[in-house]
Amino acid sequence: MRKLLTVLLLLVCTVVHAQKPTHYYVNIFTSQGNAILKLYNETPRHRDNFVKLAKEGFYDSLLFHRVIHNFMIQGGDPDSRYAADRVQLGNGGLDYKIPAEIQSDLIHKKGTIGAARDNNPAKQSSASQFYFVQGRKYSQAGLDSLEQFRMQGNKLSAMQRQVYSSVGGTPHLDGNYTVFGELLTGLEIVDKIAVVATDSFDRPLKNERMAMRILTRREAINLERENSGLPPQNGFFTKLFDSLKSKYYTVQ
Repeated sequence: MRKLLTVLLLLVCTVVHAQKPTHYYVNIFTSQGNAILKLYNETPRHRDNFVKLAKEGFYDSLLFHRVIHNFMIQGGDPDSRYAADRVQLGNGGLDYKIPAEIQSDLIHKKGTIGAARDNNPAKQSSASQFYFVQGRKYSQAGLDSLEQFRMQGNKLSAMQRQVYSSVGGTPHLDGNYTVFGELLTGLEIVDKIAVVATDSFDRPLKNERMAMRILTRREAINLERENSGLPPQNGFFTKLFDSLKSKYYTVQ
C-alpha cells in the first residue's frame, strides 16, 4: 500500500509539475475597467519585451496619451507618468527598437494590440509605445472603397474581409505595424476610453492611466483550462507543488 501511495504521489507530482501555460497573459488595469491580454507566440521579440517591461512595472501609472474614436487608444510613453496637463505626448520611449514581426495572419481586428513606431523604413517598433485597436465594422462596399483609395489598390484577403465586416478594426494598418496580442476580456474598456473628451493633440482632457501585471503560472494555467471548458485547479496537491516552483514561467 505504501508503495502504491508513493507511485501515485510521484505521478501527481509529475503531472502537476509538468504543467505550463502555452501563452503569456497580462492583467491590465484602467479607470474604465480591467482586461486580460493574451500575447502571441508568433511575435516572440515583441512578446518577451512586453513581458519584461510589465514585470518591471514600467507601464504602471503611464497614460493613454493619444485617443482617437473609431481608430485606437495609444499609451506607453514614459514621459506621460508625470506630465503636466495639456502637454503634447508621444515622443518618449526607450533607447532601442524592436525588429518588425509583421505577419499577414495577425491583423488589426478590434481588441488587438499593436506596436507604435516612427517612419523608419524597416518598420521597427517602439520598445514601449503600443495601441489597442478599436476601429469600426465595414460593409463589403466600404472595404472595396478602402482598397481603392486608402490602400492604393492592395487587396484584402477573404479572412480580412470576414473579420473587418463582422468584428471590425483598422484594415489599412495591416502590413505596416506589428500586431502582437489580443484582449480576451475587457474589450469594453477600449470603447470607453476611445470616446473620452480630448484636446487638439488627441490627449484625453482627464488623465486615463494604466497598470499591468503578468499572470502567474497557476493563474495562466487556470485561465487556459477555463477557456477550454475545464475547471481550475486549486486543490491541496496543486498548491503544494506550486509552492515548489517559481510563480512565473517561460514560453518557448
